[in-house]
Amino acid sequence: MAKINYGRMLDEKMAELRKTGEKLSLLLHACCAPCSSHTLLYLYDCFNITVYFCNPNIAPESEYIYRKNELKRLVSELGLNVKIIDEDYDSAPFYALAKGYEELPERGERCRRCIEYRLRKTAETAKKLGANCFTTTLTISPHKDCDFINQCGGNLGDELDIPWLYSDFKKHDGYKHSIDLSKQYSLYRQDYCGCIYSRKAKENG
Repeated sequence: MAKINYGRMLDEKMAELRKTGEKLSLLLHACCAPCSSHTLLYLYDCFNITVYFCNPNIAPESEYIYRKNELKRLVSELGLNVKIIDEDYDSAPFYALAKGYEELPERGERCRRCIEYRLRKTAETAKKLGANCFTTTLTISPHKDCDFINQCGGNLGDELDIPWLYSDFKKHDGYKHSIDLSKQYSLYRQDYCGCIYSRKAKENG
């Protein structure tokens, strides 16, 4: 079975929008400022973007607040006309879905359940807002399973009747660009995904 080129799918969608001059309203789930940097600049001319910060996996609360504030600072300093919706800190849903999967490595079932939860919340919020589509910055990370993210997003879009925007933001040197932008704007680049389990794995080498 041929591997799906999600980056090409996004390029084709954006080319179509540029041709028609249409701008779609997009709810963009954001995990952090560095991953959002390239993603926002790449999408901006084709979409009216609202950023959605919903990441109950992040621990401790001080880390959550710091990442959220860095995202707000980035949007402000980029000078983009982008709205931000940020959820209050509530880690309970993450610990409930992670129960029994605490010792699994990144990209395992715990991560899949966590991503599914965040994308479902994004889809539900996009539908409430009347957005044209939803997606996530998570596909920019080389540590995340791009195929799973897109399949999960597509399934949720079908289930909830809100179109998923397929993507692979690593394309066009997106990850490298995010690192360059992080240096340019002095963004905080965390060294673990966000949850206490990924932090312990990082500390244990």
